[in-house]
Amino acid sequence: MTSTTVVVIGAGPAGTTVATLLQRSGVDCVVLERRSRDHVAQRQRAGIVETRAVRMFDSWGLTDRVLGGVPYDGILEFRVDGRSHLVSDSDGSDGPAARLCPQQVLVQKLTATFLEGGGDLRFEAADVSLHDLTGERPTVRYRTTDGTHHAITCAFVAGCDGDRGVSRTAIPDGVLTAHAFDHGIGWLTVLADAPPPAHPLLAVSRQGFAAHFPRGPHSSRYYLQCPPDDHPDAWSDTRVWEGLRTRLGDPALASGPITDREIFRLRSLVHDPMQYGRLFLVGDAAHIVSPMGGKGMNLALYDADLLARAVRDVVRGDDDTALRTYSSRCLRRVWNDQEFSHWLTRTLHDAGDAEPFLRNLARARLDRLFTSPASAGAFAELMTGLDPNGRAGTENFPGNLSGVGGD
Repeated sequence: MTSTTVVVIGAGPAGTTVATLLQRSGVDCVVLERRSRDHVAQRQRAGIVETRAVRMFDSWGLTDRVLGGVPYDGILEFRVDGRSHLVSDSDGSDGPAARLCPQQVLVQKLTATFLEGGGDLRFEAADVSLHDLTGERPTVRYRTTDGTHHAITCAFVAGCDGDRGVSRTAIPDGVLTAHAFDHGIGWLTVLADAPPPAHPLLAVSRQGFAAHFPRGPHSSRYYLQCPPDDHPDAWSDTRVWEGLRTRLGDPALASGPITDREIFRLRSLVHDPMQYGRLFLVGDAAHIVSPMGGKGMNLALYDADLLARAVRDVVRGDDDTALRTYSSRCLRRVWNDQEFSHWLTRTLHDAGDAEPFLRNLARARLDRLFTSPASAGAFAELMTGLDPNGRAGTENFPGNLSGVGGD
């Protein structure tokens, strides 16, 4: 049996961020991931790291190391019945801006940074189980590919293994309250080797919602509203491109080879509290947010930052204040971002093909966004993740973390 301070379950964005920030703080940890390194590195997900998260990485001296992609110019294009409206999500504050950075790029760079710093990351860890979570020294057990069983004792467990991971299921029934919402909307998501748009594009039409996002210099991610029980096989290449050209209002939209397509249901879920004993849930293990607004990965990064700082406080100075309030501080932002995502989801879908009363309400909200500086300012604040004073919600990033390792 081995021992460490923190066992991190999961090596996605949440887990690799927690591990890397702990490493920068001089706190030892072990990361367990049930998948292979290649599988984790190739998972295609969100593509924008919001301004708040970029500044968080900057405060840890990690921006240049872990954020690939290119700076995002802060311009979104809304296209309503083919008519373009450009909206800025810049709040006018100084400092690093958001980045166009696909999840797999961020994970690859965080993993490399953690391992280059001597980090302990164990892939293909099977049958992970958590024990004695309310005791002084929890134990995490797992099995390696050769069939050998291992056990690690620790002071804390970071559950970063997503909505279907073992961390949350290790919490006894009745401890957590689940707040769930099904939007009743499906999206066909398509990845293609096709030219990216000049700006991330969200389109509304009577045919339904569609979107076009960059995923690299020569690839794009597209979204098409569809019934939530639809099947990808129902969408031939021809139907995909015809649907996109119609809904995006761009008959000349360039096509390209489609490399991936899937359908998922838009849903939201929040578990309260986000901690049990010495187990702390991070990211999708605690909450799922509708993809509209790009908050899912960014909420995971926010949780990871709060947890790493809280553990550092305990290890360095035996101050457990931040750790005891971890759940309440996280959930304040979670509900704020859930509300924004819900507002944007309903607005852009209702403005297309909803019944007339709801459609006109949604279009009135869009018109206010396009014409009112106050509405545009509130939208920018929510998109960047910054409050009006340039702070990250209730947290201030220190300019220099004393004792944190440099480059």
